[in-house]
Amino acid sequence: MFNRRQTLGALAAVSLLTAAALPATAEMKHGGIMVDAPFARASASPAVKSGAAYFTLHNHGEMADRLIAVEGDAAARIELHTHVMKDGAMQMLEIEGGVPVGPGESVAFEPGGNHVMMMGLAAPLKEGETLPLTLVFEHAGKVAVQVPILGVGAMGGMSHGDHSGHKMTE
Repeated sequence: MFNRRQTLGALAAVSLLTAAALPATAEMKHGGIMVDAPFARASASPAVKSGAAYFTLHNHGEMADRLIAVEGDAAARIELHTHVMKDGAMQMLEIEGGVPVGPGESVAFEPGGNHVMMMGLAAPLKEGETLPLTLVFEHAGKVAVQVPILGVGAMGGMSHGDHSGHKMTE
């Protein structure tokens, strides 16, 4: 059988492997902001110079906050965007003034809705790699997120836990 040292070593190794296998999630202690199920889609070809990132924001804090910017080196410009119907056609627009996240609320960034738009990509987004982004909040400050790059037509990342009690906002 294993002695105590071998057992503790094995448990530590399993813990490290389990933590490494989990999808990227970031949580701020102050402000209560959590970023859940981040993902980006791989570039369809090397000629494509734009991409998008998606996630869900959860505000577990008692104070409203606002996502005001996203930073990163992956593209020349990174902006918060949304889709709106105008004159019978879907248009993509930059979100002015940031995205509010009330206390106890969640806000989804998903295909066809709010998203992080990256224009002038430095390199194609490759499936299996990760994209480092920094979300900038009015109160919680900067939250670094490692965004997994999924397949070209991916519709979502993996979620961490049940957030069904949260109110979804636009």
